[in-house]
Amino acid sequence: MNRSSISAWVEAMRLRTLPVGMAGVVTAIALAVSSGTVAMVPAILCLLFALLAQIASNFGNEYFDYRAGLDAPGRVGPRRGVTEGDISPRAMCVATFATLAAACAVGLSLIPYGGWWLIVVGLFVAVGVVAYSAGPYPLSRHALGEVAVVVFFGLIPVCVTYMLVSMRPVDTTVACAAIGMGLMGANVILVNNFRDRRDDSAVGKVTIATLWPRPVIMLLYLFGGLGGIALTLPAWLELQWWWLMVPCAAMIDHIANWVAFGEARGRGFNPLLGRTSLLMAAVALGLLIASLCV
Repeated sequence: MNRSSISAWVEAMRLRTLPVGMAGVVTAIALAVSSGTVAMVPAILCLLFALLAQIASNFGNEYFDYRAGLDAPGRVGPRRGVTEGDISPRAMCVATFATLAAACAVGLSLIPYGGWWLIVVGLFVAVGVVAYSAGPYPLSRHALGEVAVVVFFGLIPVCVTYMLVSMRPVDTTVACAAIGMGLMGANVILVNNFRDRRDDSAVGKVTIATLWPRPVIMLLYLFGGLGGIALTLPAWLELQWWWLMVPCAAMIDHIANWVAFGEARGRGFNPLLGRTSLLMAAVALGLLIASLCV
């Protein structure tokens, strides 16, 4: 494999979005640490599952959008390897389902720690990975991308991981953090879709960003981020009070990102996409560090 091929595959993984897939699991581990019980093996397996599922979703999005004719060469967003001819459609299809199969294998290894009900969760996630971009009603093409992120990158990873690594039921603090992480993750998709709104409109792809004008999208971004961070506050309040500086700093950073949203044009949204993703990861990692320091 030559350098250009490696670069194309790395680009297809969408590295800027990977923190979104990991943040929910890290948040759950932090909450488990705070509760006093952490099972490290399932924690590591959950992280690996989340990473593989995220990559499979990104591969699938590129492949199925190509099949549907929704991508064109020279698009504003990240280079699409299949559309640009860097990666063959067959190779991307194989990579999508091979990565998804690897994620399912990791998921099966979690059964001894949680029980057979995890098969239902795993199947739901696997179907969600494909349904996001394919099937009779692709979620990403019917203005449901952000909703899918709240479920698959907030509620499921936080709640399921917490139960597996803490051996405790989900309480209000965990549920709030799950919704909060989901809202922050939805902001990543919101930035991505707003950047692509003209390309999407041209091919009939419906997203929230194609339905509403910029001021409305910016309000969604602002309050989605602030609300998401605020919903993690119950978790922070269980720690020493000075750790509240972290979510406060995150809110300030989010407002700075919101200002940048108003100024961004075209490819200028790509750095904002990365910052939005990293802010979500920073909140999760900060909560983990704070929990370990208690």
